[in-house]
Amino acid sequence: MGAILIRRTFVGVTALVCAFVFFTAAAWSQPIDIGSRLELFVDDHVIDRLAGEARLRLHRPTPRELSITYDEPWEGNNSAYVTVFRDGDIYRMFYRGRQIDLSSGKLVFTHEQVICYAESSDGIHWTRPNLGLIEFEGSKQNNIIWQGVGSHNFAPFKDANPAAAPEARYKALGGVKSEGGLFAFQSPDGIHWSKTRDEPVITKGYFDSQNLAFWDTGQGEYREYHREFREGRDIMTSTSRDFISWGEAEFIGYSPGRLTQLYTNQILPYYRAPHILLGFPTRYNAGRGHLTPFNERLSKVNKRYGTDYTDGGFMASRDRLHFEMWDEAFIRPGPVEEGRWVYGGNYQNWGLVETAAAVAGSPNEISVYSSEGNGWEGPGVGLRRYTLRIDGFVSLEAPLAGGELLTKPLTFLGNELVLNFSTSAAGSVQVELQDDKGMPIENFTLADCPEMYGDSIERKIEWKHGADVGSLQGRAVRLRFVIKDADVYSFRFR
Repeated sequence: MGAILIRRTFVGVTALVCAFVFFTAAAWSQPIDIGSRLELFVDDHVIDRLAGEARLRLHRPTPRELSITYDEPWEGNNSAYVTVFRDGDIYRMFYRGRQIDLSSGKLVFTHEQVICYAESSDGIHWTRPNLGLIEFEGSKQNNIIWQGVGSHNFAPFKDANPAAAPEARYKALGGVKSEGGLFAFQSPDGIHWSKTRDEPVITKGYFDSQNLAFWDTGQGEYREYHREFREGRDIMTSTSRDFISWGEAEFIGYSPGRLTQLYTNQILPYYRAPHILLGFPTRYNAGRGHLTPFNERLSKVNKRYGTDYTDGGFMASRDRLHFEMWDEAFIRPGPVEEGRWVYGGNYQNWGLVETAAAVAGSPNEISVYSSEGNGWEGPGVGLRRYTLRIDGFVSLEAPLAGGELLTKPLTFLGNELVLNFSTSAAGSVQVELQDDKGMPIENFTLADCPEMYGDSIERKIEWKHGADVGSLQGRAVRLRFVIKDADVYSFRFR
């Protein structure tokens, strides 16, 4: 018998995956059919073994500008539960508006929760249109689209189900336990909303989080994820064919385990590889203590607001139920002085969108957004944009000393192999194709593959005899990656 020991490195902190995984040659008798799908290294699904100094590394996005400052009377320092998605030429944003006042020595919410809407042409600069729909303090001159049941955590999406009715092209879930559960909502345009039915559609759960749903194209069904308690705050899921009748909910599982309680889950199919679900949960770390005088004052009003902290995590799944959970944070709170080290802060939005790169002429980046300053009384309470390389969540990485990754046997469709990778000026990437027994295939050996260097989202692999791998379609092959001072983020056959 053999053994795999995968070593992860998270920006300099090394951790061992929970256990050895044992296998025999018979375990790989059925190759994994990847077709022409994009494959990421967010889990070990296609990985047989790592060698040398190769490891999987979780990357963190780069903080950018404040996208929105919550300074309108109907918003405030408890605004949260943001959803962002691109809809044609428009980027749409939905979020809850609410304000916390601590001046009386008590935790007071100064106005009813409302759901607000913003939009953008580039995902960077946002406007709050005056919609004239919902009255707030005697005026409809605002960007509020919903108030009432479900306003705590209204989470919209554009329905990709081809059978969706025009009046329900946009859908949402919202509601809390005290309201009876999660209600279904619908809209023809994403602005004008109504309840799909008067009764809640999901009742098993606690729900005081951003509970969400989407049309799972690959499975041909709606899937939702919501909050419940299981040894603290945790996540349940269920499915539906019509968005009204939902199956029995069950808790999701984690490997190697769930180290913290989880508030939001922010699970969605990755738009470039929808067979993979990515999640960006809010991790709740209780009882850490006071970092600032403000935290100490907060704890006298409400202990957890001053001593408990939240940050952003990362996880991935292929079967929708079991998630590879990364131990380290995807988004850290950041500087203490800026009001990010508070309970209920650093909630990442639901949704990933492409935006123009910070450096002109570079490939697009992925933008995500994270809240800052929950309960904070100073300026700057709002939503910050972060950017990440496309596919850049996790990479196969090695120093200049080098390392290797060997995949499990795969079958594919296509006549080219392309990589998303980055090297140093001295670094390199090479790829060898092997048969299912691990023997190099003629014309596709490591010696036939010139060292590649540079930085590309999609670079075609060339061997000395050309790049055409079409003759190997349908045949079980292994990919051997040999890298030096480089990162490989994804690969696909096309």
